[in-house]
Amino acid sequence: MRLFIIATCLAAIAGVLAQPSGASAAGDAARGKKDFLKCAVCHSAAPNTHKTGPSLAGVWGRKAGTVEGFSRYSDTLLNSGVVWNDQTLDAWLQGPRQMVPGTTMTLAPIRDPAERRNIIAYLKQLASDSPEKTAGGQESAPGGGMMGMMGSSELVDISKPTPAQQVTSIRYCRDTYQVTTADGKTLKFWEFNLRFKTDSTANGPPGGKPVLLPAGMMGGDRSFLVFRSPREISGFIEEKC
Repeated sequence: MRLFIIATCLAAIAGVLAQPSGASAAGDAARGKKDFLKCAVCHSAAPNTHKTGPSLAGVWGRKAGTVEGFSRYSDTLLNSGVVWNDQTLDAWLQGPRQMVPGTTMTLAPIRDPAERRNIIAYLKQLASDSPEKTAGGQESAPGGGMMGMMGSSELVDISKPTPAQQVTSIRYCRDTYQVTTADGKTLKFWEFNLRFKTDSTANGPPGGKPVLLPAGMMGGDRSFLVFRSPREISGFIEEKC
């Protein structure tokens, strides 16, 4: 009988320890800010700053597919009727395509429940922050603000490019682009490795003055050529050998 009572007590203690505390169940927003770096590859934590996906600054409590200024939602998500809360965000972080079949969102499943709770807590915190606090994303964005290379978690500010970044001419011959910058250097790129992009935000390049940036950590002759608008691209390239 005594052994049975001891065993019962131990089982009860183990059950209590296995249950998350109120704080743990609610998630840790500070840890969630760090965990959010997985999301920051495609999403900004700053209001009105969209990347591959929409800004998540005010996603908590919002109907899916309704972020102002973002137009790349899939039809399935637009028509899903999902409202983002604890349950729906938890299911989404475990597998977007299982939750909303047909969505274009790609995400490696976050299997750790605590990590999901932390991210959700951080998203709640973003939604409750005042517009003044989060404007521009400098305070709310994880990772310490703007990074110096494309492909990082935050967009780079190229509104005031250096002479080494500022492109003055682009020549195309056979399969090669020759890009001359304001510091007098001419760089040669295989056509497949030079990626043409546009950035119309306040952080983008000045009109008619494209900017050359390294393509993340890929190295080699892979680079981005960033224009203010699409109409500038063809007019800037001279086809000449």
